[in-house]
Amino acid sequence: MNHYFTDNRHLAENRKEISFRFWCFNYTFTTDNGVFSKGGVDFGTQVLLNTLLNKEELQNDILDVGCGYGPIGIILKHTYPDANVEMVDVNPRAIELAKLNAKANHVDVNIHESDVYAQVTRNNYTDIITNPPIRAGKKIIYEIFEKAYDHLKDGGTLWVVIRKQQGALSAVDKIKEIFGNCEIIHKEKGYFILKSKKALTI
Repeated sequence: MNHYFTDNRHLAENRKEISFRFWCFNYTFTTDNGVFSKGGVDFGTQVLLNTLLNKEELQNDILDVGCGYGPIGIILKHTYPDANVEMVDVNPRAIELAKLNAKANHVDVNIHESDVYAQVTRNNYTDIITNPPIRAGKKIIYEIFEKAYDHLKDGGTLWVVIRKQQGALSAVDKIKEIFGNCEIIHKEKGYFILKSKKALTI
């Protein structure tokens, strides 16, 4: 079976353009076979974006892990034009689309292929954001959480969207184990938005 978290460039292309309206702005995204939620921006991403942009405040160095074709990072850059936004995904097709979509939506972001954090060179992000690839399994999901700690600056924040039925409560426990804290800041139709801070060192 081909999954969106693998190198699936051998799949036949079937690109299509979708529209997404968010905060009175219209965004256009090109999607394709072999990427997550190719039919439209998924509800979890919408809940995450609404929560981040209505209730929370991001800082200026943002990493989107598992960016897919790019809606989270692109919309955050549009909303926070002065922020540095980096977007990574293991799927080369998703990266190609994300770059195309960044250009189409007129945002300047750093997008590149990376197997989780393998090709991420920085360790001082203020915010790491992820809609994790649930079908990749807990090992990959927990690696995203574990290594987020090492790539955040002191006081930085990990943000996660995950469905209750797909392990939200066990994710809370795992993140608490890593960070020492994890707050459920919003719930909507089975989706949980999790927030965890890396402690300041004195």
